[in-house]
Parts: sequence; structure tokens; C-alpha cells
Amino acid sequence: MATIFSKIIAGEIPCHKIAENDQFLAFLDINPLVMGHTLVIPKKEVDYIFDMEDDELAAIHVFAKQVAKAIKLTVPCVKVSVAVIGLEVPHAHVHLIPINKMDDCNFTRAKLNPSQDELAAMATAIREKY
Repeated sequence: MATIFSKIIAGEIPCHKIAENDQFLAFLDINPLVMGHTLVIPKKEVDYIFDMEDDELAAIHVFAKQVAKAIKLTVPCVKVSVAVIGLEVPHAHVHLIPINKMDDCNFTRAKLNPSQDELAAMATAIREKY
């Protein structure tokens, strides 16, 4: 089931890494809804988030919580929303999206297209708060 996320985990495709441990990886979405939009993925290939073992499902949320705290400290926002869609890439993932209004989390609207430099600066800023 090798996906683009599997290739990112393997280091075959670069990413703007925020945080990593032995089970999970958090990195910036390269076409975010808003700046700071981060993806949290398990390193184990699992298509559907609810196919994860209970302990893994709990652990991904604990990991995401720490990443969300760093995002909130970095990106001016009211909250960091959590979304699990699961249709665009067949690899379980959690979206962490800084929001100030409901539309900030609207997946049907046009995505941003930031430069690699902008993404790198954002990743560095979030990592410094992690």
C-alpha cells in the first residue's frame, strides 16, 4: 500500500517536518487550507484511521495534541481544529488546522500555494515551540 506518505516516512520525498517519534510524523501540508496546516500520520501503513489498534489511535491523538499546542503558540488563531477525512490519501492521517472562523476548515475551498521558503519558515517556527 505504498503511498506518498510512505515515501515521506522513508525519506524518498522531502517534507517540512514539525515533529517525529518512533510511531508518528507531523509535517506541513504543502497545499494548506491556511498557513500552519499540519498533517499527523502513523509510520505504520494503515489506510483507515479506525483500523488502527486502540493504543495507536489514542497515541496519535496524544502526539497530535502536542503538535497542536506548538501550532497555536506559533500561528495567530482561536483554536487548532482536528479533521480526519481519509479520502485523498489511503494512509491514515489527522489534519491540524489553525482556525479563526469556520471557513478556515472548509476542504472544498481553494488551497494555498505557499513557496518552499514560506513553508520552511513556518515549520521552523512551529518546531521552535514544540
